[in-house]
Amino acid sequence: MITDREIIIAIVDNDCLMKSDAAVLLEGDGYFRFQKAVDLYNQGTVSNIIFSGNIVDRDYGSYPFDEIKPFILKGGVREENLIHENKSVNTREQAVEVIKMAQERGWKRLALVASHDHQYRAYLTFLREVIDTKSGIILYNTPVRNLNWFVDNGWGMRFDRLIGEFERIEKYTAMGHLATADEVIEYQKWKESLLDG
Repeated sequence: MITDREIIIAIVDNDCLMKSDAAVLLEGDGYFRFQKAVDLYNQGTVSNIIFSGNIVDRDYGSYPFDEIKPFILKGGVREENLIHENKSVNTREQAVEVIKMAQERGWKRLALVASHDHQYRAYLTFLREVIDTKSGIILYNTPVRNLNWFVDNGWGMRFDRLIGEFERIEKYTAMGHLATADEVIEYQKWKESLLDG
């Protein structure tokens, strides 16, 4: 029998992507995530980039916005299309602040940019907020691919972090902070019905 974890991996990892109002670039993983958001912008897939987070913890790969911003701008992103969400200090707070921002701006589609080891918990966290706020926002999973699993990049190997991510998924799901497998299924059905209509 298929497990909830396998359902989540299959659906989240094979998400579709449509043109979106913004890429949500989650702070963390050093300089490994920003290029994905820049590429989505330059391809015309997203109109804006939200850099989400305001914690500096170099041991964990969280670098400040001011250090990454020049690379994003050099990549061709216009400054008026780069927004810093600077209130959050963890993934749950990022979800709360970004969904609130999207609602205030009337945005309906967001492309979530996380590393491949963080994508599942990030998506489930943001989906929880989308569902709880009844915002109707369409959330797409667009993880950074082609990252090494077994190289210590200064704050551990991604393979080891993946194990920790699934432990956190179980913990935070039990606390009600993440969407469940059943909610992922229902949300994906709804999202796909919009593509068919």
